[in-house]
Amino acid sequence: MSAPRLRVAVVGAGEWGRQHTRVFSSRPDTELVAVVGRTPARTRRRAAELGVPAYTDLERMLTETSPDLVTVCLPNEGHFAPTLALLGAGVPLLVEKPLVFDLDEADQLLAQAERTCPFFAIHLNHRYAEPVQRARVAIEAGELGRLMHATWRFGGEANQGTSAHANLVETQCHGFDMLEHLMGPIIAVSAHMSDVSYGDYSTLAIALTFASGAVGTMLGTYDSSYAYPDSQLVEIGGTTGRLAIHDTVRRLEISHAGDAERRVWEAGYFDDEARSFHTTMDRYVEDMLAALRAGASPPVPAQAGRRALELAHACIRSFESGLRVDVPPSRS
Repeated sequence: MSAPRLRVAVVGAGEWGRQHTRVFSSRPDTELVAVVGRTPARTRRRAAELGVPAYTDLERMLTETSPDLVTVCLPNEGHFAPTLALLGAGVPLLVEKPLVFDLDEADQLLAQAERTCPFFAIHLNHRYAEPVQRARVAIEAGELGRLMHATWRFGGEANQGTSAHANLVETQCHGFDMLEHLMGPIIAVSAHMSDVSYGDYSTLAIALTFASGAVGTMLGTYDSSYAYPDSQLVEIGGTTGRLAIHDTVRRLEISHAGDAERRVWEAGYFDDEARSFHTTMDRYVEDMLAALRAGASPPVPAQAGRRALELAHACIRSFESGLRVDVPPSRS
C-alpha cells in the first residue's frame, strides 16, 4: 500500500512561487492544497489556475487545510514575519533563499525552529545541478589533487530592493554556499564594492581564504545580463587538475595537468531534465521529501542560509573598514 500523499501549501503567488506550485502539483506523492499570497486578486488567479483554495491569511490557511509541508517563496526582503509565524505553528517548512537579510532575525528563526519545528529547509538549488554534483564527485575522488584556488562569477540584470546589498545577500548567497560545498569552510574575506551604477552596491569583488589554505575570488554583479554566455562560472584548480562549471547546468569540463585533452559533460539529446535550471528544484524536492518522510534532517538545512548571510555580513564589514575580516567556520 502506497504512502498517503503529503499535503503542501505554497506561500507566494509570484513568478518563483509558480515554480513551487509546478513541482508540488505535478508530483504523484504530493497534493497542493493552498496558495497563500499578499495580493488577493493575484492570489485568487493563481489558485484558480491550480484548482486549490486561495488565502491571504496564514493562520486561516493552516487551520483549514492542515498541510504537512509549507513552502515560502515571497519577495526576498519579506521572509521574516511569515517564516517566524509558520515556525511557531510547528509545520515543516521549506523557504526560498535568502533566509533573511538581518543576522539577528536569522538567529530568531533558528531559535524558534529549535523549539517548535525540527524540519526547516532552505532552497539552495545550485547544489543539485548535474555539473555541480559531478564536480563534487571528481573532487572527492581526488581528481584535482589538493585544492588550491577557486573562482565564482555570477551576474545578470538588477533585482533592486530596499537593501543596498541585495546583490550580495540574495544572489551571491549561492556563491558562498557553492564554494563551501565544493572547497570547504571559508575563514576570511576581503571585499570591494561599487555603487556607481544606480546607487546600490550592484557589483562586488571578494577575496577569500579557505580553512584548507586554498584561496578564492568571487565576482558578483547586477550590471550585466543573464543573456551573456557564462553569466555564471565556477572554476576550481588543484595540484593535478582543474574543473569549470558553465552556467550552472550547461557544461562541466575537467582537465588534468600536463594533458591538453579535457573531459566534458553536457546534457545529451534526451537529457532535457539535466539541462534545465528549474528542474534543479525538482531534484532538491526529491531529496527533501525523502528526508521529511524518514524523519531526517533536510538535505540543505536553514542553517546553510544563515551561514551564507554570515559571510555576506563579513564582506560588508570588510568593505566598510577596508580590512580583511576573519570568519569562524560554519557551526552547522
